[in-house]
Amino acid sequence: MKPGSASLPLPGIDAAVVDDDGNEVRGKKGYLIVKRPWPGLMLTIWGDDERYKQTYWSRFRNAYYPADYAMVDDDGYFWLLGRADEVLKVAGHRLGTMEVESAIVAHPAVAEAAVVGKVDQIKGESIVAFVVPKQGYAEYSELRHSIIKQVESSLGAIARPEQIYFVSKLPKTRSGKIMRRLLKAIVNDAQIGDTTTLDDEAAIDEVKAVYEELRKKITSD
Repeated sequence: MKPGSASLPLPGIDAAVVDDDGNEVRGKKGYLIVKRPWPGLMLTIWGDDERYKQTYWSRFRNAYYPADYAMVDDDGYFWLLGRADEVLKVAGHRLGTMEVESAIVAHPAVAEAAVVGKVDQIKGESIVAFVVPKQGYAEYSELRHSIIKQVESSLGAIARPEQIYFVSKLPKTRSGKIMRRLLKAIVNDAQIGDTTTLDDEAAIDEVKAVYEELRKKITSD
């Protein structure tokens, strides 16, 4: 086992990592695919076969594509690098949300983090981070600066968050997945939409309040 790795594919699963042209690559970031069906593979989307084919089978020829970034090392171990459809487009650079979040969570004062893109007239998108600090860290101004330095050191200045909001919890589904869609809607002043899968309404209420408070402060300054 290698810490942080998803390990090796289970028997019967023929997985690979490919580049934009579908060529297999090792040692660098690419797209995760499965080259052959296996017994646990879902067969369709209920009532919408065409959507199933377009979503999972159209990107790469004769391969199942779950829309995840990954890397496979020389020992055949797979490393999942986040969703390929959750990409930040900052000044011509494409950054995965998981890459930036991992850099933030590597900070010793951070328990959880979620990043989303905010529309920016110059850069295309700017990075906005929502951070849950660990207990005992309350000096947010200093922590904000420290987190930015952490991200710049790990990924470079292009990945620097434009804004960081500190909250006690992130909005998640009942299965524990962070609902970045809701966070992105808030920072872009868009309709939040369906929240039926949201586990705790209080989480989104807190995010709204923190966002509005800091936005008013920035405006007044």
